[in-house]
Amino acid sequence: MSQPSVVVLDYGSGNVHSAVKALESAGASVELTADRTKVMEADGLLVPGVGAFAAVMSQLVAARGAELIDRRLAGGRPVLGICVGMQVLFDSGVERGKGTDGLGEWPGTITELNAPVLPHMGWNTVEAPQDSVLFEGIRDERFYFVHSYAATEWAIETQPPYPPARLTWAQHGSRFLAAVENGPLSATQFHPEKSGEPGIRLLKNWIGSLKK
Repeated sequence: MSQPSVVVLDYGSGNVHSAVKALESAGASVELTADRTKVMEADGLLVPGVGAFAAVMSQLVAARGAELIDRRLAGGRPVLGICVGMQVLFDSGVERGKGTDGLGEWPGTITELNAPVLPHMGWNTVEAPQDSVLFEGIRDERFYFVHSYAATEWAIETQPPYPPARLTWAQHGSRFLAAVENGPLSATQFHPEKSGEPGIRLLKNWIGSLKK
């Protein structure tokens, strides 16, 4: 059986090479590119994100990443966002009083955490649902976070026959979304590629779901 193919979207974000190596360690055939055909044809697309919400959105739009993500999701093709790559999936983000439109795949606004110390940097536990695919076998592990902003609520109410999103929460001052699994679109606020063996296992869980 061939390895699942994953494209890491190359749109100017940092930290992409560690994501590529982590995906390879998890068993995927990986390519770093923004080539439209390769992005659309891959079994999975990983959207990294480091830095400010507005800067990441600007880079994504310039590389036509927003369009590619939307087209993949319209066809039910899996996408995984990481850190700011998760945040930009929401309607908007507010940083230092300035609002920026996001990709609008999910309703809601990314805001600064209400916490005594920012950024939230280091290892933290998460509260994953029992039916989570991403966290199968690793619900009690710790993952590596580096962020000051996050989604603190979930605004989608699904009705049968559509299954509800699987929501994973964490706490740093505010309670915030650490991960979301919503049909073909998944995302983590933490960095799997910096989370050691638990992060590799999470990526392996995602990769294993791509051809099902």
